[in-house]
Amino acid sequence: MRPLLIEDTTIRDGQQSLWATRMTIGDMLPILSKMDAVGYWAIEAWGGATFDTCLRFLDENPWERLRTIKKRCPNTPLAMLTRGQNLVGYRHYSKDVVDHFIRAAHRNGIDVFRVFDALNDIRNVIDSAEVIKDDKAHFEGAISYTMSPVHTLDSYLEYAQALKELGADSIAIKDMAGMLTPYRTERLVKALRDEVGLPVHVHCHYVGGMAPANYIKAAEAGAAIVDTASAPLAFGNSQPAVEMVVAAMRESAYDTGLDLDLLFEIAEYWDEVRKRNHYKRGVSSLIHMKVYSHQIPGGMMSNLVSQLEIQNAGDRLDDVIKEIPKVRAEVGFPPLVTPMSQIVGTQSVLNVLTGKRWSIVTKEMKDYLCGYYGKAPGPIDENVLKKIGINPADQLPPDVAPASLQTTTFDEIADEIGDLAHSEEDVLMYALFPEQARTFLSKHRTSESTPYLMEEESSQTKEEDYVDINQIRELIRVVNESGVGEVVVEEAGSKVTVRAKGEGYAAVPVAAAQAAAAPAPAPAPAAAPASNRPANWVPVTSPMVGTFYAAPAPDADPFVAVGDEVTAGQSLCIVEAMKLMNEITADQMGTVREVCVADGDPVEFGTVLFYLEPSPSPEPTTAQEA
Repeated sequence: MRPLLIEDTTIRDGQQSLWATRMTIGDMLPILSKMDAVGYWAIEAWGGATFDTCLRFLDENPWERLRTIKKRCPNTPLAMLTRGQNLVGYRHYSKDVVDHFIRAAHRNGIDVFRVFDALNDIRNVIDSAEVIKDDKAHFEGAISYTMSPVHTLDSYLEYAQALKELGADSIAIKDMAGMLTPYRTERLVKALRDEVGLPVHVHCHYVGGMAPANYIKAAEAGAAIVDTASAPLAFGNSQPAVEMVVAAMRESAYDTGLDLDLLFEIAEYWDEVRKRNHYKRGVSSLIHMKVYSHQIPGGMMSNLVSQLEIQNAGDRLDDVIKEIPKVRAEVGFPPLVTPMSQIVGTQSVLNVLTGKRWSIVTKEMKDYLCGYYGKAPGPIDENVLKKIGINPADQLPPDVAPASLQTTTFDEIADEIGDLAHSEEDVLMYALFPEQARTFLSKHRTSESTPYLMEEESSQTKEEDYVDINQIRELIRVVNESGVGEVVVEEAGSKVTVRAKGEGYAAVPVAAAQAAAAPAPAPAPAAAPASNRPANWVPVTSPMVGTFYAAPAPDADPFVAVGDEVTAGQSLCIVEAMKLMNEITADQMGTVREVCVADGDPVEFGTVLFYLEPSPSPEPTTAQEA
């Protein structure tokens, strides 16, 4: 008998796929000890988009979240998803930063590192593999599974063999789009077991409904581990429900041995969280079922819907779905997984919304086409390169690894963030997400006199403090929802009074109170009244909802200023939308007469960014007149 092992994805991929990664640590705390008692092979607790959203949306320290989860789950290995050289960001980082990040993640609680590259370019996995093995953690090399003319069984076996040579302890088949079918799964798992020989871990998104059958065939073909989520965070864009898989494997040679009663008790808790936060269940719609033709992963589909709603263009979803396969084919059939799913998806949205294909191209798409993300799986359409203006000289030579161009060291980043960083983890936070980290650290820093420390003791102190803060946050929520007027808690020499909304106040961390009391930033300068502008000034408007940036980087000079003469096609600014940087260019020659928004301002579709005065047309020559 060979029991099938289960990795639980509820608090990472499950909530990322269905709840837009908005699950808070307060949501997790009451149930983690019971999850730890289940007997999972691992709990996927970190990585993916969780690091980003902790900073961007949840006002949480991602490192403290990890330490808290590890404290509550001492008996179960914690797993994370990392994007190879991208780590948990959306661009490549230097080997030095990768080394520091992996070691810090392991030290803070990660036992299993699932490492994938969006292009299955082995060069982007080497740095992570080396440090994971050196730190004696579990290295799970992942294959980004997709279907295209250039993705074959032989190509996957070749990539898996390369992962084995890097020291992989297991091989994961990462079926992010739900493209696997039962007999495809059986064939791939059997080939990996026979020819590579490492334990095979199958990760399927439910999407079109094939995943449970895939898992049965995977077990029969020799797979060791599969991924599931608790029922309230399963199905649809997420993974199959653990309760379903455990029941299906009973009375077979692959019986998981997990306690269904405990699993349902955990599911009931998550269902209450779902109801309280008004989250929808995972459901496979007709558009999900069409994944076998459009190949769009569930998470990417959710993002597309969200992007289009933000742009007030929800009715254009069908057009975008038709555009994505065209764009993907034009750029060499990259697997649609982060960051390529964002890059291809956003380009498709821009092509549809502007009505002019490839007229606005994100910086990330240009970098991909130039080879800075890695080698494209297939040939890139020369017409696209020509339209964008990318020449062979702009492209990275095939013998140059993209990561070799990243030379910024950890110490240089530490010097840049300075005293705001009190730990190695703070520096890494800034390395990955500079703007969000600086905002977070500035808000939560109560002392600026301590330089960053690497001692384990400081991390433990912070963990204890964080658990207390989250217990207070959870208490505030309970008080506000229960109708109780006031609760006083005394523990370890501390006394906290929590009063319901309308009763005067609620307990908040000191740093948050200081931030709330800080003066508001000065409003952006208002644009000049329309009546004061000459009639020939031409507005340059935002083609999307996003954030306006006048310069390509925080400390760089602005693209343009009032009085600058610009040429057609010249970059004027960046509008950040959908996590990507979109350069806005001039349609014609002219002079910048007005900058209508301030750096960092949010902009809507149609917001006027600049006014240009077009250059006068040249006087026709005699030959032209003739």
